[in-house]
Amino acid sequence: MNKLTIRATVVALLGCAAAGNAVAQSRPYGSPVDSPVRAYNPSWYIAPSINAANPDDRFGPFNRTDGVGLRFGRPIAPSWDMQTGLTYSRSNNGSNRYEQGTLGIDGLYLFSRERFRPFLLLGAGAELDRVRTSLTTAHRTSPYVNAGLGFQFSFGEQWGMQADVRRAHSYIDGNNFGFDRANTNILTLGLTYAFDKPAVSPPVARVVITPAPVAAAPVYVAPAAPVPPAPRFERYTLSSTELFGFDSAVLRMPQPKLDELADALSRNDQVTNVTISGYTDRLGSEKYNMNLSQRRADSVKDYLTGKGIASSRLTSVAKGESNPLVQCNDKKRADLIKCLEPNRRVEVEQVVVERRVN
Repeated sequence: MNKLTIRATVVALLGCAAAGNAVAQSRPYGSPVDSPVRAYNPSWYIAPSINAANPDDRFGPFNRTDGVGLRFGRPIAPSWDMQTGLTYSRSNNGSNRYEQGTLGIDGLYLFSRERFRPFLLLGAGAELDRVRTSLTTAHRTSPYVNAGLGFQFSFGEQWGMQADVRRAHSYIDGNNFGFDRANTNILTLGLTYAFDKPAVSPPVARVVITPAPVAAAPVYVAPAAPVPPAPRFERYTLSSTELFGFDSAVLRMPQPKLDELADALSRNDQVTNVTISGYTDRLGSEKYNMNLSQRRADSVKDYLTGKGIASSRLTSVAKGESNPLVQCNDKKRADLIKCLEPNRRVEVEQVVVERRVN
């Protein structure tokens, strides 16, 4: 097994281990919880890279080439990126030199839009192979196809990295090399930079509170004592920015308002069958929206159970994009996202949380 194959295997194993770790952890930047509009940044991005390749030994005694590459990419769907660009690499062996250049386009299928994003790739393009010796020069431009796997990792809203390993198969018919097929293993490591930041307003999650029926105890007042004025109650809602960080299912700490809710449930153990419903807006697929709304509802439930509320009293459900509060038809994406904010919410039913105002 050559060194490049060993390195490729190590990259693949590290990628699988990191993917498992990412699933076990909570969801950081890049995880849309209330709405899929922040599932990915639709901006074009640039990806300069360094490359190491293991060309076919039929080109000569060139075990490894080193080079650089430059790609441009853009997300085109929640699970797909398209990338196009070129690479150049070369290797010297005494007075002999081998050079390879490619120009192609790749489709990346991403298994996640989290901070860590493993992917599979398929692509095609044109490949230039050139061998120079002291006696002659042979070269040919040929079509190729390639396939591979890799991962992207996001450092923030615009900066990230990409690493992948791929195998390219070129068709060198009618050439002066004396063979008609060649294979190249390529390992790529580079940075990514998105040209635009995501222009999305933070989604709003609201806690809709419904009072549970409670029998009022009779109050006996001495004839001479004045009757106190009837209490007035003030109801409040919570936005998602109070509950969560931007694009995160991890609750911010501390959470005094959720602590009030937990305290109310602790003092009123007769309140059972509390339903926590998560909603999203209509953007994105129905399946994806159901998954997003379930994670947000589960986060609220987990917090309450962590405060000592029995899990049997709480039920978290996903409603996805059902029961919208508003209907919007704005043409501009930013305006549409803003208009649909009321539909992205979490509702807590069968519980009343109130403050007495004298």
